[in-house]
Amino acid sequence: MLDSKTENASTNSEQVEKTIKAFKSMLLARAFEDKMIALYRAGKISGGVFVGRGQEALSASCGISLRRGDIFAPLIRDAAGKIAFGEPVVDGIRTYLGSRLGPMRGRDGNVHFGRPKKGILAMISHLGAMISAVNGCLMAKRMKGETAFVGIASIGDGGTSTGSFHEAMNQAGVERLPMVVVIANNQYAYSTPNWRQFACKDLVDRAIGYGMQGHTVNGTDLLACLDVVGRAVDLARSGGGPQLVVAKLLRLSGHGEHDDALYVDPDLKKSPIGRDCNVVAEEFLINNNWATRDEIEGWKTEFAAQIESLVKQVVQEPQPDSNTEDWCAISSRNLMDTFLNNEHHLS
Repeated sequence: MLDSKTENASTNSEQVEKTIKAFKSMLLARAFEDKMIALYRAGKISGGVFVGRGQEALSASCGISLRRGDIFAPLIRDAAGKIAFGEPVVDGIRTYLGSRLGPMRGRDGNVHFGRPKKGILAMISHLGAMISAVNGCLMAKRMKGETAFVGIASIGDGGTSTGSFHEAMNQAGVERLPMVVVIANNQYAYSTPNWRQFACKDLVDRAIGYGMQGHTVNGTDLLACLDVVGRAVDLARSGGGPQLVVAKLLRLSGHGEHDDALYVDPDLKKSPIGRDCNVVAEEFLINNNWATRDEIEGWKTEFAAQIESLVKQVVQEPQPDSNTEDWCAISSRNLMDTFLNNEHHLS
């Protein structure tokens, strides 16, 4: 039997390990997205580039709180969460660069990718549609007799104003699904500020109307996000019904790299929610002797080199050829076997 000191030391060790793992996901996501920004500005990426700068702590906390068999519906700013949940970063690079070896085989938009067989849904839209998709997955698992599973659906504050959000939230509440809906309230729905978008004092106030338990968290604080999101996941998994988590933070970039974000209130940038969560987490780890500055700089260098190497690899990979590509859906057994074998090879 462990005494209290041994138990506390074990708990602290687990917390340190989990926090560092989440932080590394944040760093790798930042390195990946910084490279995508550079490629976009160089004209090497078709379509838009959308990054999660300022939202990595919340995103990573979602991914790391889930386990095999769970469902995750990420959004365009959830690279850190997908990495923490186990998605290979090369998936994102291949999709942005249109590689035929990517999870969507170069056929879809550069943010609509995932691995459903691994529990990561391909994004349909960030305007509420993914909550109902997760509902369907959870109800299917329930009908199959599976137990102890959880789904997380990410959404932004803007998406909460849509009809699809209301319908899906209502369904999750009525069905008592093991769902956690995580709202990244980054203060703007594209360029529309909160005060022009909803009249309630706080989005968490909506939880009670759907029969959910509500939680709020400082989205710039990694430890707080790990605690609150982790607790919400545990409650949903143990039969507590759907949970709503609202994180307050600021999107530290434009809506996409095409957007200069001049509409953002300068005072928000100077406020506590305008902090860079990566920097906040880094300083916490150093100040609490959980990592040294040299270690962290080493991780950054390692991840930057990893991304550079993967980009060099992916740009040499084949892209779909419109003259020879079979654009039909994956419906035949031969096509399905080919796709699944390719997915297994890449995982």
